[in-house]
This record gives sequence, C-alpha cells and structure tokens, in this order.
Amino acid sequence: MIIRVNKKEEEMPEGSSLSDLAKKLHLTAPHQAVAASVNGLLKDFETLLQNGDEVTFWSFEDAKGKEVFWHSASHVLAQAVLRLWPEAIPTIGPAIENGFYYDFANLKISEEDFEKIEKEVQNILAENLRPKREMFRNKKEALLAFTKNPYKTELIEGLEESSISVYHQGEFFDLCLGPHIPYLGKIKAFAVLKTSGAYWRADQTREMLTRIYGIAFPDKKLLKEYLHLLEEAKKRDHKMLGQQLDLFSIKEEAPGMPFIHPKGMVIWENLICLERELHTENNYVEIKTPLLMSKELWIQSGHWLHYKQNMYISEVEKHEYALKPMNCPGCMLFYKSTLHSYRELPLRVAEFGPVHRHEASGALNGLFRVRSFHQDDAHIIMKPEDIETEIFNVIRLADQLYKTFGIDSYRLELSTRPEKSKTIGSDAEWEMATNGLKGALDKWGQPYRINEGDGAFYGPKIDFHIRDALGRTWQCATIQLDFSLPAKFDLHYVAPSGEHKRPVMIHRVLYGSLERFFGILIEHFAGKFPFWISPIGVRFIPVADRHNDYAHELRKIMQKNGIPCDVDDSNESVGKKIRNAQLLKINYMLTVGDQEMSNKTVSLRTRDNVVHGEVDFSHFLATIKKEKEERSLVSPFETKAGEK
Repeated sequence: MIIRVNKKEEEMPEGSSLSDLAKKLHLTAPHQAVAASVNGLLKDFETLLQNGDEVTFWSFEDAKGKEVFWHSASHVLAQAVLRLWPEAIPTIGPAIENGFYYDFANLKISEEDFEKIEKEVQNILAENLRPKREMFRNKKEALLAFTKNPYKTELIEGLEESSISVYHQGEFFDLCLGPHIPYLGKIKAFAVLKTSGAYWRADQTREMLTRIYGIAFPDKKLLKEYLHLLEEAKKRDHKMLGQQLDLFSIKEEAPGMPFIHPKGMVIWENLICLERELHTENNYVEIKTPLLMSKELWIQSGHWLHYKQNMYISEVEKHEYALKPMNCPGCMLFYKSTLHSYRELPLRVAEFGPVHRHEASGALNGLFRVRSFHQDDAHIIMKPEDIETEIFNVIRLADQLYKTFGIDSYRLELSTRPEKSKTIGSDAEWEMATNGLKGALDKWGQPYRINEGDGAFYGPKIDFHIRDALGRTWQCATIQLDFSLPAKFDLHYVAPSGEHKRPVMIHRVLYGSLERFFGILIEHFAGKFPFWISPIGVRFIPVADRHNDYAHELRKIMQKNGIPCDVDDSNESVGKKIRNAQLLKINYMLTVGDQEMSNKTVSLRTRDNVVHGEVDFSHFLATIKKEKEERSLVSPFETKAGEK
C-alpha cells in the first residue's frame, strides 16, 4: 500500500503501523517522531495504516510534538507519585505551554520530596514502558474501572460513551483521550519544578488539590538549558525588579489593579509617546470614551450576554451601569456621532483606554494578569476592499513598534473561522476576510502559522507572539476583523452612489495591555532600560557637600533638555553612592569634585562599570540627547569603551 509522508510516497506492507513507518524512515532518535497525525488527526503509534493515508510525524521541536511528549510525561509523574504515595488520588494532568502538571487529592508534599519523585520517575523510564490504549464499551464499564476515584467518575459522566478511553503503562492506568509517545524511553530528562494548590476544575467552591509541575525533554542538555533559563527568569522577575526599582506596586486595597509609581510613569509615558508618534505618521485620530456606560450599551454590543460574569456592575439611580471591559462599544458610539462619507474611510480611531475585567484572585500575577489595565486599542472602520491594505499596514506598524525595543523576532499566527454554526456573517464575508488576512501576510513575506477554526465568532484574526531576550514568547499584538459590531450598531457610510453601505471593522492592539507590555519590558531588559525610556537616565554624585550646588546646577540644565536625572547629595561615601546607582540600574553616573567644578566637566561611569573619567559636560549632554532622540538601544559610551 502507498502512504504519503510529507508529500512523498512510501510503499508499506499491508497491516503496517505508524511505528513501522517511523522505523522505515529512521525516525527513531528520542526527539524524532514523538507524535504522528493520520489524515490530520493525532494517532497512537500502534495505529494501523490504510492505503492512501496522509501521515505527518511530529518531532519534539513541533508544538504538537511537545504537547504529546509532555502529556505522556505527566502520566509518568502520576505513576511515580502513586508508587510513593498509594493513597493519593489522581485527577487531571495536561500539557501546558512549558511542561505539564498533575493535580492530586489526598496528597501533601513539599520541595523536599522532589528528589524522591524524580528518582522514581527514572526507575519508570528505565522500564521503557509502551503506553497502550483501551476503549471502554460504555460508561458503566468506565465507571467500574474508576469506582474509587470520584474525580474520574465525574469526568466520565460528562463524556460521550463512544469516546471513553484509558491508557495503561505497567501497573498504572489513567482516563485519557491520548495519544502518547510510542515508548517512555524517549524521555531522557525529567525535573519536578514546583508544587502549589489548585481548585478542582478551577472552581473556588470545590476541593483544594495538590498540583505538581514538571518538565521533560528528549535530551539532558535541553533540560540543563531550560533550568538555566528559569534561573535567569527569576533574576528578571518583573515583580521583584518593579519593587527594587520603585516602578509599580499592587496594594491589598486594590487587588489586581496596579499603582504606577513616578519612575514607572517615565517609562509609561514613553510607551504612549512612541505609539502616538506612529499614529500621527499613519493618520490615526485619538479619542477618549467614558469608563462607565449603561447596561443597554452592553446588551447591544453583546457583552451583557456573553461577558457579564467578567464585568464590574454598579447601580446608579436605580439603573445598571458597567465599567467597560473593552473599548469597542464606545468607539461605535463615536462613529455614529456623525454621518461619514466613503472619502473619510478608512477611519483609524485610537484610544488608550482603561478597562476592567474580573480575574480570579488566584490567577493574578503582577502586571501580567490584572483586573484593571489600559489597552492601546484602535478600530479601523473601512470599506471591504480596504481589508488587505489596512491589515498589511497594521502588521508593518507592529513590526516598527517592536523593533524600537530591539524585539525583532516574533511569530505570526492566522486563526480562521470556527465551526460555522458558532459564527456570524455569511460564507462570502468570511472568505473575503480570510483571504484579506492571508493576502496581507503573504505580502509581508514572513512565515506564519494557520490555526484552523481558532478565530473569533465574529471574524478571523492575526496574533503576534514576540520573543524576548530569554527566548520566551508573549502574545501581544492582535488584528481582528469584525462583521458583528458594525451590524449591531447599524454603522453606515455614504458610498459614491449616495447609497448607505455597511463598513467592515478591524480591532487592533499593538502593546495589547500597556501594563502587561511594561512587565514584559522589565524582564526583557532585566531592568536595564535603554536610555530613551530609562526612569533615571543620569545621576550626579557630588564628592563632598561643597560640590552639591554644582551638581544641582547641572541637573537643572539636563532637566530643561528633557533628561530624567537626579542628584545623590546624601552623606554616603562616593563608593556607596555609585553602588546604589548601579543597583537602581541608572544608565550614567556623573561624579563631580573640585577638578570637575574647575573645568566645567564631569567624571563619567556607566551602569556596567565602564569608567570614562573626565568628560566635557556639554559634549556629554549633546551625545545623550541624540541617544534619546534616536531611541538608541546601545549606549554610545559603552560602545566606545568596548572598542578601546
């Protein structure tokens, strides 16, 4: 029989399995063929092939490969835990973005137990077990198999009888849809990372379980690199650095609602200033809409029906209002303020709007997961024929924005129409929208991934996943096409014929959430911000009290030139002042003493301890003004020191 693998034909004997095909193709290394799809569906390696089947093998480098690999590793973790603590009750153990976790009832462990778990995992891996799938004939049979596990029986009750399966590996078996890696020996490195509490099914009214997080790789070197990355990430933790550098805080009186401090506001304003400049260059207008709007507006937009549980609602004079969770409905009201001609389109309307969304307290995480944040929204209202051009322009704009911060690596993903019955809009509209997004991406020329069926109910979308200095990815910019809101709010424009026509709309964010992007930047730069956004770019350090006036005189000159700076005129020694400035990651330290006062100079040291000695103050000021204006990512003084 003929099997197609990566568009090539392979001849296989009747009765061959995926495992046989992988062996024939020599895909036997630990990182190779960790998962496989047949005709687009993930399958186990014991699956028998049919003539004409289309097969794709996924390696550990592929997202699907990682997911299957890590889910298999979660079963190994559960097996090890049950060998050590037989009374523990396993619940669920999915793969996540980086690794996996497994939740247990009737289990209490600490970090001291991690080594013991890892040792038992190695014993299991040495057995090189092969996960085997078994289908249950009906729910009754499945319930009987898990009669002592109330969590599994609850899951079974919610499943269709035809889809209930279990996976065996040695003495361990678990309710699971699968598939799994062909044999457990592909796992060459394993680590338990942390443990925490977690509610069953994320419901705060249900039982608290013990969650164990882990990571696994087909190569020990990859584990070593990952653990090193975790250590680097700890040093860059934006919550720690935010406190150390006095950038922001979260108060008990307002959980999940960040306070941005004066030094943080310097960065904040630079973020907004940069995007406003880009908006001006690209003919955007900016608006500001109310924070609190009536229930009727949210009913009209659809949020009251679909998003009410995440909204903060208040009653004023016996009428219900809600804090806006999104800026879009306000923009719709702005557009309807006047009648628009086709000549005005596309109309690009920006808003740096504060929004509020309820998040569970356990999900809150510094600036990354909050209840109050600002979106750099823009809504582009346009004619249908403008779609491809406008999408391309937004991609270009996002690329320009990210590169300003030295972020020039990102992944593009196109999410297409979900199941037809769950969407609005005609087939023709969806085809036009999807082709417009694809056309813009093809024109941009960068590879992109297609997420079939993962679009919004109202239109397809493009997501940007940026990569930071540690190689971690963050989903930031989103470009979404929307047929829904223009229809819900009965938006029109006057066509050349005088006829009123319905526009199409793009929802667009570049930073996404300003708070979240702020947190990403803190970790990306490890708190060492480039000079143009640095909270304190320069600190003057007088050697003695008699040098204070000179230091403050220079500070005033700098501040008049728009340079954030201060003077450390404390009673500390010069060495201690320099150390304090380095801990605050201040870009430039300027020491002033008798000689500097006499020569109208300063003694320059950078935060990375590159000492330049005495430099002309006017020359230094002119140099850093240029550095700030050009939004340079590299200090000209550090570059010169390196050249020396």
